[in-house]
Amino acid sequence: MPPDVIVSSDLGRAQQTAAALAALCALPVRVDAGLRETFAGDWQGMLTSQIQAQDGERLGAWRAGADVRPGGGETRTEIADRAEAALYGGLAQVPDAGVVVLVTHGGTARALIGRLLGLPVVSWAVLGGLANCSWSVLEEWGERSWRLTEHNAGTLPEPVMGDDDA
Repeated sequence: MPPDVIVSSDLGRAQQTAAALAALCALPVRVDAGLRETFAGDWQGMLTSQIQAQDGERLGAWRAGADVRPGGGETRTEIADRAEAALYGGLAQVPDAGVVVLVTHGGTARALIGRLLGLPVVSWAVLGGLANCSWSVLEEWGERSWRLTEHNAGTLPEPVMGDDDA
């Protein structure tokens, strides 16, 4: 699955990961702030116990999947909006049947995948988190329709034989 385009968050750790991939593939990295991690407002840098003590009601709602502003930061739908724009900006540079690699962060990846799969926001948490340097693979499945073929992967995907092959 050689990439045609690499788009990275503008945050340092993601850019380092993207640079390592870019060196292997001899591709430039396109930087897009739309792939940044969730901005958690006043919750940034706080321990969960501190958040619980200061803003327990909103933390409970956020954990339950509500589209609230954690610490006054971004809602999940706002994160998905900016990440989706970054994805489609990258795809505009990809040839037909090409591959775009987005180098982003766990919360942003979850919001984008949930959006692309058409899941209700409250259900986005059913997607497990991403380990560092792991990935998810989505493939287009119709006009602006997607399906998840790998999630939290750490090895190259293997073909799956199933009902779709009939």
